[in-house]
Amino acid sequence: MTILTPAFFVALLALKDKLDQFNLKGETEMAEVSTILNWTLLSECPIPDDINPLLVDGETPVAAYKTFRDTAVFTSLRLIVRDAQGLRGKKIEIYSLPYSSINMWSSENAGSFLDMNAELELWTRAGHIKVNLGKGIDIRRFDRIIGDAILKSR
Repeated sequence: MTILTPAFFVALLALKDKLDQFNLKGETEMAEVSTILNWTLLSECPIPDDINPLLVDGETPVAAYKTFRDTAVFTSLRLIVRDAQGLRGKKIEIYSLPYSSINMWSSENAGSFLDMNAELELWTRAGHIKVNLGKGIDIRRFDRIIGDAILKSR
């Protein structure tokens, strides 16, 4: 027979307060998260040669996509985005997002007439990242790439 102590009831009330605070009473409302990065991938392209010096031992490029001025490369370990800056694009910033830092992701396929872009959202330790995909890019391929990288490594 279990004896319910006053400490148990205090802990139970504290848990109820936390649930009330986070609006978890059966509602499906998600907290608003600000996006720290937003990229638009226009079309698939050949994997650029200048990505090879960035790869570590055992890392292989899987797919590359054109952005407005740059490229995004999905590898076996991370997403690398090359961001050319300035008028001539001489200054280049490299973003490297290891798949191990992704806590959750969602994908949304393109709709019909007015909603032509697919979207991929990544919730990471660094923050929320949104990737818009141009017409014709296979969103489910991204699900497979990220799923393979994250779920098979755990």
